[in-house]
Amino acid sequence: MNINISETAQEHFVKLLSQQAEGTSIRVFVVNPGTASAECGVSYCPADAVEADDIELKYEHFSAYIDADSKLFLEDAEIDFTTDQMGSQLTLKAPNAKLRKVADDAPLFERVDYFLKAEVNPQLAGHGGECTLMEITEDGYAILQFGGGCNGCAQIDVTVKDGIEKQLIDMMGDEIKGVRDMTEHQRGEHSYY
Repeated sequence: MNINISETAQEHFVKLLSQQAEGTSIRVFVVNPGTASAECGVSYCPADAVEADDIELKYEHFSAYIDADSKLFLEDAEIDFTTDQMGSQLTLKAPNAKLRKVADDAPLFERVDYFLKAEVNPQLAGHGGECTLMEITEDGYAILQFGGGCNGCAQIDVTVKDGIEKQLIDMMGDEIKGVRDMTEHQRGEHSYY
């Protein structure tokens, strides 16, 4: 388990912690982990607030604590501190906060489902759309159901074949033969249902 805290963010935390009680660390956490409303945060962690099952990450001048429930959701997280004309800003990126990362050896359905939720749906959401993995056939086809703004979209075939199918075959190799869309796309003003 590692959280990448940039040099500038580490310096920022050292400065903040120097004004706190001796032994104070930081805590990195996720509120509502694994949901669409997941939010990441950083707070002070006084010595008496460390729980027995917390995970301690040691940095050069301080420690960061993570509660056991947040661990998988903070995998690959990055914390940075930048300063520009508008002022200073601490940014926390946690790509797995809304969705727990799936192991490389997880069942195929879980890995494909994770890819759709983590990579495809955020892009489709920009157009009010989404896709759901319904099944993976015995002959290796991922069967998808599209909803929202994707229903009736003239670009759906391009999205399925050139986008999702190509990426899945690149990632999953021989495990996936292709992608099929089971949605009955209706044209017209009822593109949202």
